[in-house]
Formats: sequence, C-alpha cells, structure tokens
Amino acid sequence: QEETKRMSLYESIAAFQPFNEQEATDKEVILHALKSDPHCFDRSAQAHMTCSIWTVDAAMKQTLMVYHNVYDSWSWIGGHADGEHDLAAVALRELEEETGVANAHLVPCGPGGIFSLEVLTVDGHEKRGAYVGSHLHLNVTYLAIADPKEPLRIKPDENNAVAWMPLTEAIERSSEPWIRDRIYRKLIDKLAAF
Repeated sequence: QEETKRMSLYESIAAFQPFNEQEATDKEVILHALKSDPHCFDRSAQAHMTCSIWTVDAAMKQTLMVYHNVYDSWSWIGGHADGEHDLAAVALRELEEETGVANAHLVPCGPGGIFSLEVLTVDGHEKRGAYVGSHLHLNVTYLAIADPKEPLRIKPDENNAVAWMPLTEAIERSSEPWIRDRIYRKLIDKLAAF
C-alpha cells in the first residue's frame, strides 16, 4: 500500500511542470531522493520528504500564516512525512493541527494535486530540548481554500500565533529572506497565473 503511494507520488512529481528554474532544479533533487533513498520519508534521512499547504480564501486574496517558533517568523503551514507517503493527507492534517482549520479543501493543480516543489534548507536548532542538526526538506506544496470565518487556534509547541493576512503582507511579515523572496513570492505569482 505505502509502496503504491510512493510510486504515485514519484509519478506525479515526474509529470509536474516546473514554474521556474528553482522548481526545475529542485524537482530533479526530489526525484533522485525518491528513487535512491528508501528512508527519505523519515526524519532520520539528511534530506527528507515534507509538505506544505498554501492556504488561501476563496477569492485568493489572503493567506493563512502561523508565527513559527523555530523559525521565529511568520510562516506557511506544513510538516514532516514521518513515514507516510500520502503527502496531501499529511498537509491537510498539518493545517488542522497547526491552525484549527478543519474544513479546507485542496485545489486540484498539477499532477497529484501538486502546486509547487522546493528543496528547503533547515539550519540546526533546538526542538523540545534536543539539538536537531542541519538538514534538507524535500518539500511538496499543495494549495487549499479555507474559510477565514473558521475559528483559529495555535499549536503551542509549534507556533504562537495564527492569522489571515493579504498575500503581499505574508511576504512583508516573513523574516526569512530566501523563503520570502524565492518561495512566497513564487506562490503568489503562481496563484495569479492559476
């Protein structure tokens, strides 16, 4: 069952049409890991699978962000595969766990519903009192629509604020230059082209 899901994800990523050079480059890195590393869905791998969920309102004018404890920045929502191969399901679960939003629906985008691909660097940091070494997130991003009227809640061990904000404000409020300029701006450009 899991091997079937892994192959399905591989095929979806292989069929994904990159939006820009960053996605083209990162697509090849992710495909290589899926093909060559049987442990790439586990955090123990130096480069491991993660997912994000770019959540917008129905008008696609605002996005839902969390203030991330580790990154000390306003951030999109996402998490680790932790052995699970259905990353779309993981993304929706992370959205509910991190924000309380339970009724979002994924927007069918590219193959397998994939909206975006990126390889993200993560600097070494402390988490739950233990040091986590620097590593790579092989990230698959999904697009979701949610209702801004739905009640929000924080997940104290991961974030300390959850808020809807206009798309451009998400860029302005991020304190991570590469993520802000390369990823959030790209996601907004992709929304406009969608």
